[in-house]
Amino acid sequence: MHRDILPQVIFSPGVLALNLTEGLAKLGAEVTLFSPGPAATKARNITADMRYFEAELAARGDSYMDLLKKHPFTFVTLARQAQSELTAQAITMANNDELDVVHIYTNEEDIALPMAQFCQKPIVFTHHDPFNFLVKYKHVFPKYAHLNWLSMSYAQRRGMPEDTHWVGNIYHGIPQDQLQPNYHPNDGYVAYFGRIIQPKGVHLAIAAVQRYNRSASRPITLKIAGKHYTGHKDTYWRTHIEPELTDPHIQYVGHVKGAKAQQEFLGNASALFIPSLFDEPFGMAMIEALACGTPLIGLDAGAIPEVIKDGVNGYLIHKTADPAPTIAGLAKALAMIAKIDRHACRVDFESRFTLDRMCQEHLNIYNKLVV
Repeated sequence: MHRDILPQVIFSPGVLALNLTEGLAKLGAEVTLFSPGPAATKARNITADMRYFEAELAARGDSYMDLLKKHPFTFVTLARQAQSELTAQAITMANNDELDVVHIYTNEEDIALPMAQFCQKPIVFTHHDPFNFLVKYKHVFPKYAHLNWLSMSYAQRRGMPEDTHWVGNIYHGIPQDQLQPNYHPNDGYVAYFGRIIQPKGVHLAIAAVQRYNRSASRPITLKIAGKHYTGHKDTYWRTHIEPELTDPHIQYVGHVKGAKAQQEFLGNASALFIPSLFDEPFGMAMIEALACGTPLIGLDAGAIPEVIKDGVNGYLIHKTADPAPTIAGLAKALAMIAKIDRHACRVDFESRFTLDRMCQEHLNIYNKLVV
């Protein structure tokens, strides 16, 4: 992702790519990062030829973000052209013995799949969405199930054929010192942190807090942080979220950006809700909360059960077709959240979800591929 866009998004695989690059270099690996524009990295950085893209922007009087907002199809078309050139360049360098392994680490890897046959060195793919999430993915990935694939959770694998050639499963990680544990939160609210869309189940978190408050001697507040989409066709915000903000215990706090703001928001929460209704392939907010010592309350969908240890770092609630039992389960978990040891949440983060662990596991896979 281009550096002008990266700070504007809630989360991007580009952040993980940069962290992975730096972590691998720290382990002594010689890394080359291919990116559309210059990246803040100490590794070798090869960038795309963006002259004509930028000439188009200049002719329109737009920035990268302007074009993305006003004409997303045009932006994506031009971005995919740049990515095709980078992929071809990486394969050429590998064939010239300049690279030992090529790792396609992006959500547009369908571009590289047919090119893989031309690479004379090992090539491995990581996908960052559920595999069957979009038509352009689910109708092409099975053709290339024989290639080298890395999953970010075992749940993510369910969207691929049974005979997919998996070379590893590597959970995401963040730098150990990026967020610090807060064992004595001073605000005592519960949090939701992420995109505000129907599949993320924000309405379930709202309903659970309201159910809990109806019988609680001391009401609790839900603070919702993230991006909503009122300017799009999606009416979820206007119909399911905005009307509930008249309740003083349901608050929207905007888009929380940066480690310092995340530390404040997640660290002072009694718990983080992960009420996703779809099969999350992972979920960065979960490990960011655990890094702060904040327990989790989530549904048994996708990769959430691979992160939440029920009764240890939070509570796992069964997702039902009828939302009423699910809401009741979430409300019950709220009543028990104080039983979760925040120290145990931090220890769990340190043992399973650090960047150092993530980078070492990638390096182990690369070494196996080149043998």
